[in-house]
Amino acid sequence: MSNPNSAGQGLAQGWCALSLLHGRIESHIERALQPKHELSVREYSVLNVLSGQHDGEGGHLRMNQLADSVVLSQSATTRLVNRLEDRGLLTRYLCLTDRRGIYTDVTDAGRALLAEARPTHDAALREALDEAARQPELAPLVSAVEALHGSPAPTGVPA
Repeated sequence: MSNPNSAGQGLAQGWCALSLLHGRIESHIERALQPKHELSVREYSVLNVLSGQHDGEGGHLRMNQLADSVVLSQSATTRLVNRLEDRGLLTRYLCLTDRRGIYTDVTDAGRALLAEARPTHDAALREALDEAARQPELAPLVSAVEALHGSPAPTGVPA
């Protein structure tokens, strides 16, 4: 018979490892984006999510959809969108069919900055994953992340 405490402890350790991996990746990407492009990880994520909407229908998101997409509270998303809008990277406008709805969209300047920052982001992500894959407690999580989209194995780490 298994001990329920040990199962809970295993889940807690797994969650801690996932949180550690996320924090390390986010910090690594932040250190790459900030000096080169004056973008935080969250700002990059907002631009990226919104620009991805141009591939599908509409090309915009409501503020609550954007908040859900970048995993921020409504108020934090509003502050972030305000900053990006002040920089001319985003625009907001009222929904024509529901005056209570506010849409957010990327401007041409925002798309240009995103295109410029994408290689930096992608390289920093790859570096952070490679670094994490060399740590036994994080390697299985890195493999799981890479398996989500068929990413190549980290440099110097067997697949």
